[in-house]
Amino acid sequence: MTKTSRNNFARYAFLCIGMLAVDSEYSARANTNSIESGYASFYAGLDKSPLNRHTKTFVKNYIRRNQESLHQIKQRSSMPFNMIDSVFAGFRLPLQLKYMAVVESELKATAVSRVGAAGPWQLMPETAHILGLKVTRRNDERKNYYKSTRAAARYLRDLHANFGDWLLVLAAYNGGEGPVNYAIHESGSRSFWAMQPWLPAETRDYVKKFIATCYYFEGATGLAKLSAANVFQEAKTASIPSPRQASASQKMSILPGRESSDEKFQRLMRESESSLKQSDQILKTGR
Repeated sequence: MTKTSRNNFARYAFLCIGMLAVDSEYSARANTNSIESGYASFYAGLDKSPLNRHTKTFVKNYIRRNQESLHQIKQRSSMPFNMIDSVFAGFRLPLQLKYMAVVESELKATAVSRVGAAGPWQLMPETAHILGLKVTRRNDERKNYYKSTRAAARYLRDLHANFGDWLLVLAAYNGGEGPVNYAIHESGSRSFWAMQPWLPAETRDYVKKFIATCYYFEGATGLAKLSAANVFQEAKTASIPSPRQASASQKMSILPGRESSDEKFQRLMRESESSLKQSDQILKTGR
């Protein structure tokens, strides 16, 4: 190839890259404008949902602030979503949980947080080890889309077996089981909406970001499917109690044979203490 040909090829390649960049930017802006122009129709399903007024406002503001990035994620979501759907279906999980990966990492397998969480599901090294993933300098399976998704599915399934409520599962995935158990104990409720004052602000927002992302991708249909999975149970009717009201609610009568929130909290604390003692014994004796 002559020098002139190389120069012409370089100019052509540069022109194509520029056109692609402009087209991508135009597409994102067009999507943003389409939502803004059809504001009422786009949010009609949200307005009719059982979500409370504050959460609806959060969802609208979140989508409005993140429209361009959400659109870009949507453009490259087909392959990862197909794989996640396949894994989650095998674990009988609500397929809408795949939007957690959007909130966690924007679907990026190479994403790494400032605290050391990595991969599309932003698993910490300790959690990844427990879930059976290898985490070494040469091989970090948290960044393997398929393996990390299976690990996340197992984790979500186990969290749901513990809490029995998908919003509490989301809260526990983000902030840990300890803060959720604490909020259950302090609020006297197992409703995410009622226990919000006792959850960390980041965890409260995480759950609402998930709801907003689900609505962006699936609209009212996604909310309906989540409702069918009891995700929005008590969403509209549950009021946010004051600490005094929550304290009083802990004294309410419990049906025979049912474990109260306080009893479960105490049991979990005893089990955690027992588990720690066993771990210490293993570390000391090697068996």
